[in-house]
Amino acid sequence: MGSWFRLVMAVVLLIPCLGGQGFASGDDDNRPSAGITDLILFQNVPETEVAASGESLSLSALHIYEDGHFRRVSQGLTWHSSNKTVASVDDGLVTFTGKPGRTFVSVTDGRFRDRIALDVHMEPLQEGREKPVPKISVAKEEGERYRIVDRAVRKMTLEEKVGQMLMPDFRKYNGQDVTEMLPEIEEQIQKYHIGGVILFRENVVSTEQTVRLVDAYRQAAEKYGLLISIDQEGGIVTRLQSGTDMPGSMALGASRSPELAGKVGDVIGRELASLGFNLNLAPVLDVNNNPDNPVIGVRSFGENPQLVAELGIAYTKGLQQNGIAATAKHFPGHGDTAVDSHLGLPEVPHDKDRLAKVELYPFKQAIDAGIDAIMTAHVTFPQIDDTKVVSQKDGTEIALPATLSPKVLTGLIRDELQFEGVLITDAMNMNAITEHFGPVDSAIRAVKAGVDIVLMPVGLEEVRNGLVEAVQSGEIPRERVDEAVQRILTLKVKRGIIKEETPPPLEQRVKTALKTVGAAAHKAVESEAAAASITLVKNEQVLPLELDQAQQVAVVGTNFLEDLADAVKSHHANSIQVKLADGGLTAAQWQQLDEADVIIIGSYTYNVSGRSPDNETMKVYNQIIDKYEKPVIAVAIRNPYDIMAYPQVDAYLAQYGFRTASFAAAANVLFGQQRPAGKLPVTIPGADGGVLYEYGHGLE
Repeated sequence: MGSWFRLVMAVVLLIPCLGGQGFASGDDDNRPSAGITDLILFQNVPETEVAASGESLSLSALHIYEDGHFRRVSQGLTWHSSNKTVASVDDGLVTFTGKPGRTFVSVTDGRFRDRIALDVHMEPLQEGREKPVPKISVAKEEGERYRIVDRAVRKMTLEEKVGQMLMPDFRKYNGQDVTEMLPEIEEQIQKYHIGGVILFRENVVSTEQTVRLVDAYRQAAEKYGLLISIDQEGGIVTRLQSGTDMPGSMALGASRSPELAGKVGDVIGRELASLGFNLNLAPVLDVNNNPDNPVIGVRSFGENPQLVAELGIAYTKGLQQNGIAATAKHFPGHGDTAVDSHLGLPEVPHDKDRLAKVELYPFKQAIDAGIDAIMTAHVTFPQIDDTKVVSQKDGTEIALPATLSPKVLTGLIRDELQFEGVLITDAMNMNAITEHFGPVDSAIRAVKAGVDIVLMPVGLEEVRNGLVEAVQSGEIPRERVDEAVQRILTLKVKRGIIKEETPPPLEQRVKTALKTVGAAAHKAVESEAAAASITLVKNEQVLPLELDQAQQVAVVGTNFLEDLADAVKSHHANSIQVKLADGGLTAAQWQQLDEADVIIIGSYTYNVSGRSPDNETMKVYNQIIDKYEKPVIAVAIRNPYDIMAYPQVDAYLAQYGFRTASFAAAANVLFGQQRPAGKLPVTIPGADGGVLYEYGHGLE
């Protein structure tokens, strides 16, 4: 009887393993397992990337539900390794013994079962190593059972699909900054089946508060994991109010170091992941070859397409290795514009050959390197698409911006550049769109053109309803929506953005984030990047400063004057601040400058008018330079182009951003505590149209 009993039980346990069928529990919605039709290993899903070190591999499991959605499961599972000589497994963590061979690792929840094969090969002994290094390869199971994205898309309702394509912001609600989840926001996320959200600086005040808010968003998502995005570029676009304030892209461009760009991306990725984010709207791959650009500027790595591509890809890999999806922006290129698309509709007039060599080059390289997503630009490219449309603003004919252009988003990026990832619009509340197109009309145009995610739609309910109606009427083909959702879910699976049946304890995540965000090792990378970026553009033998205690330094400026003055004072206590007001310097302030031995100008501009010699601030700076024989040194706090307004200054440093580490690094150079390591990542033109300082220039 005992042997017969064991045989019967073995058959009973085997039945659920065959093709994932068996004791499904979807017909009893009151049971904890209601709706579950299968259990599979996440690593068997075709869209997943499995990486194993020589020592361990972490596996996880998914429950598949009757309606096609899936969730990560961590409790009530039994794991088994068929060959413990090769590897053992404990709660999904596979530990390899260092012996060659194959093992099947299986998991069961008591009803369903799945397995995956792991092969261990020993690489030949290399010089300098005491023993061979094991090489792990994974043999996935195959079949319809694992095509979870295809099945989900087939079973989703139209409303659910459209919801996946929307990424609203809840920066404020009823005029108040949103720093914690509100019932009204949770209701909208579920009512409209929202697939992603974007957070801003107003939303992320402290580390603990951010973890709790992000977690609340994750829990609010209805079925599928929520894309939780942020613009954490570094430099001037740094959303987190706590943590590591990395120098921006142009500072990295000045360093010329892909290794450093990778470190910066890694730190940003680590901090975002610890907070619960999973999508960074970075890096900026615009080639900033227009000094008059008011919106990109120091957000770009520079004017050289190869440099932009190399550093952008290194930064991207740093993000992705922490599970953070990366977004290249702003396609096809916002660098050669003189209009801010937040305020107007810029144009890039170049032909296809020029665009391929300059603007498109970094994006093509990023696509080949596996970028997850690309953000569109609200910029017109008449040589790619000369389509004219009627502006709702004044009834005039205008060119169609790239965000709404099928020729750009389908013809160029999909067909020519072969990009298979997710396409995201730039914010749809920017004037380049809102002034000329209605909120619903622009969203419909964007989706028809090839966009997968509509970022920050103006009027969530109206845009959602408008998209649903456009699909129902045939204006937007259903297959266009299906392919968008397929890409979105593929990205979510690839980066592990999946709802969990039993989320890890929130308090533990808070503790982890508090240890991670702003960690000493991260601050060290911040300082390293800042130090490598400082560029000494001009020096008429006045630097480094060698002063005795009696000599006084006057620091003059407008924006960020206190930050610069504090950095200077840390080296030379006898320093004073002279705040430049709208009316220029007062008689008392001129007296202070008369008495100073050295004058340091803190120069801050972000547009053409700011750095014009006719600008009132620049007039005062030139008066200071002309009046005194004593050293007058300028520090360009943001744009390196400021010296165009006052070329006669005695010495000039570029620091490319207003974060604390950049001020500290600039002061170190001023006082000879470190050498200026940076090289100009852009050309500084002269007033006559010539070149004042060439790309690559930098004194030591």
